[in-house]
Amino acid sequence: MKIKQATTLAHPNIALAKYWGKRDYGHNLPAVPSLSVTLAGMTTATTVTFDPDLKQDQLLLGGQQASAQATSRVTGLLDRVRTQSGVTEKARVVSANDFPTAAGLASSASAFAALALAASTAAGLHLSPEEVSNLARLTSVSAARSVFGGFAELRAGWPKDEKLSAQQVAVPEHLPLRIVVAVVTEGPKAVSSTDGMAHTVKTSSYYASWVERAPGIFGRVKRAIADKDLEALGVAAEESAFAMHATSLAATPALIYWTGTTLDVLAEVRRLRAVGIGAYATIDAGPHVKVMCAPEDEIEVAKVLGAVPGVLRTIVTRPGPGARVFTAAEERNQTDSMTYESISTAYVTLDLDSGDLETQSVKS
Repeated sequence: MKIKQATTLAHPNIALAKYWGKRDYGHNLPAVPSLSVTLAGMTTATTVTFDPDLKQDQLLLGGQQASAQATSRVTGLLDRVRTQSGVTEKARVVSANDFPTAAGLASSASAFAALALAASTAAGLHLSPEEVSNLARLTSVSAARSVFGGFAELRAGWPKDEKLSAQQVAVPEHLPLRIVVAVVTEGPKAVSSTDGMAHTVKTSSYYASWVERAPGIFGRVKRAIADKDLEALGVAAEESAFAMHATSLAATPALIYWTGTTLDVLAEVRRLRAVGIGAYATIDAGPHVKVMCAPEDEIEVAKVLGAVPGVLRTIVTRPGPGARVFTAAEERNQTDSMTYESISTAYVTLDLDSGDLETQSVKS
């Protein structure tokens, strides 16, 4: 009997035009359009094996047995694959990252992009990237974008939408870009992205304004990428991030993801611009600051951010590839240390209970 198994790689993404909030008519649909850059140098590897000897789905994350809540979330995606493919066996899912998680640096994007591709491939489905994206989105909205490399967009959902996939806007090489991440804390954030988003939608007096304003910012981000205009991209991306966080700050009670170090890093970004270096910040639902700059400025930007008191380390990355199936030549033992490109030391804790996939790492 042929083993139903596949191993895939996927990368997290950082939203330049933010997604924050869901439609209230089901199907896990975003309330606003978003546009992100998929990051090279940070990777999730996932193997899915459908095994007739299993009585229930199993999930191993970073070498440890996952919680029942995390396994249930993964089973939801696997059940969709089983329904579509006719496969009846339960699955063993083994997943690991070359970066650590659970503090607000990225999202569940690479985890569920990798899972959607691995599960559908192992089950014998031959899905298009758009179909894999839709499958991933049904569990994690941000994962829809990580199926694609470079720059990817996801429109807002509308009534009667049951299928919604991301689309690639530009390939990784389209815009020379570096993203310098200032890591400011080790511990997990107090409020997960999933819970924080729901709280904001329910209680923030600014939420309606955010939903109205976000599409215009999204349009500016998309035009700037098409024009290869880093300055216009940076200005629009900052506006999107600050508007998203303003919406959360206006929730009741206020949702504050930042720390004092976050504000100090933002001040340094503005000082860099004042001396002629094009540096622009974006922040997801957490305290870490991601700074966009030109390749020729990455060393100086990383040096300046790394010197801010409270910054634990910096990560330098760039636009990267989309989710893909391992070839035989690429496959490796997933218990090995997973080190890719510029990241040489890493540790992992994948928080699938909250839906967060967030990274910190040690540079060589």
